[in-house]
Amino acid sequence: MGRTRVKKKAASKATDPPILHASLKSGPTAFLSLLPPNPDAPSPPPPSAHLYLAQLNDGDPRLALQHFQAAIDILSIQLKGKERASDESSKNDEAELRSTIVQAFIGQVEIWMDPSYDLCFEPDADKTCENLISQALQVDPNSPEALQTLASVRMSQERPDDAKECLEKAWAAWKDLDLDDPRLPSIPGRLALVRLFLELSLYTPALLVLQGVMSSDDQEVEAWYLEGWCFFLMSEQARETGGTIDDLTWQELAKDSRDCLETCRVLHTNQQHPDTPLLEHVGELVDKLEALGVAMSPMDAPDDEGDDGWEDVDDASDGDGDGDVEMQ
Repeated sequence: MGRTRVKKKAASKATDPPILHASLKSGPTAFLSLLPPNPDAPSPPPPSAHLYLAQLNDGDPRLALQHFQAAIDILSIQLKGKERASDESSKNDEAELRSTIVQAFIGQVEIWMDPSYDLCFEPDADKTCENLISQALQVDPNSPEALQTLASVRMSQERPDDAKECLEKAWAAWKDLDLDDPRLPSIPGRLALVRLFLELSLYTPALLVLQGVMSSDDQEVEAWYLEGWCFFLMSEQARETGGTIDDLTWQELAKDSRDCLETCRVLHTNQQHPDTPLLEHVGELVDKLEALGVAMSPMDAPDDEGDDGWEDVDDASDGDGDGDVEMQ
C-alpha cells in the first residue's frame, strides 16, 4: 500500500511553541532542538515535532516509527486531560487530539506495509499492523481513515469481503453529510476511498463519492482520472459479459471514460500537475480506448436539453452527491 503521510496541518497545533512553526523550512536539526536531551527543550516536548520528524525520516523507518510512537504517547496523556473536561472547547480539542492520534497510528501501519522497506517482510508484520489499527479504532471506533486503512490490510490479506465491510462502515460515517460539513473527510481522503472501491470493483459507490468531490472542485485532476478509470473498468466488464451496466452499453461507458480521461489530461497539463505516473496511466487507457475505436465526444455538441451531455449518477442523491446505495 502506498504511504499517505500524516497531514502536516494535523501535526501543527496552536499550542505549539513559535519556534516549531519557524522550523518548518529548517530540517530535522531544528525539530530535534525541541526534544530531549536538549536542555532548552520544552517539557513536555511538542508532539508535532515528533510527527514532523517521523515524516522527515523516510530513509530510516524504525526511527520514524519511534517518533510516531513518541507523539502518540504525549498526545494520549493530553487526551486524558481533555476527557475529564466538560466545556465545548475541550470537547473540540478532544476530537482533534483523537484524530491526530489515529493518523499517527495509521502512519505507523503504512510504514510497516510499505514494500520499499524490509519491515513488510518480517514475520510479525501482519500482527503488528492489526495491533496498531486496533489501537487506532479504540481511540476513535468510527474513524473513516482507520477503517480505510484496515480495509487496505484486509485486501493485502486477500480478504475482500472483510475489506468491503470496512469500507462500507467508513463511508457510512460521512456519506450523507453536506459539502460544507467540517466532519467531511478531505478530498484526498475521499479519493483514497475511491481507489479502494475500484480495487474491489465497487463502481457505483466510487462514482457517488467522485460526484461529491467534483461538486466541491471540478478541477481536481485525480478525480477526473479516477472517474475515467472507473468507467473504463465498467466498460471492460460490460464488454466481457456482453451485457450492460446501469443500462449503459460498453461503448457508452467507454466513451464516458474517454471524455473523463481527456479532461484529466488537459487539466494535468494546464495545472502542471506533478503526478507523472498518473498521466502515463491516462495515456495507456486512452490508447486502449483508441484501439477499440472509441473517440471522445465532440466538445461543441450539446444534447437537446442544452446541457453538456453529462448526467448525475443518482438524481435522487442529496447535495454532497453521496446518496445511499447498497454495495454488492
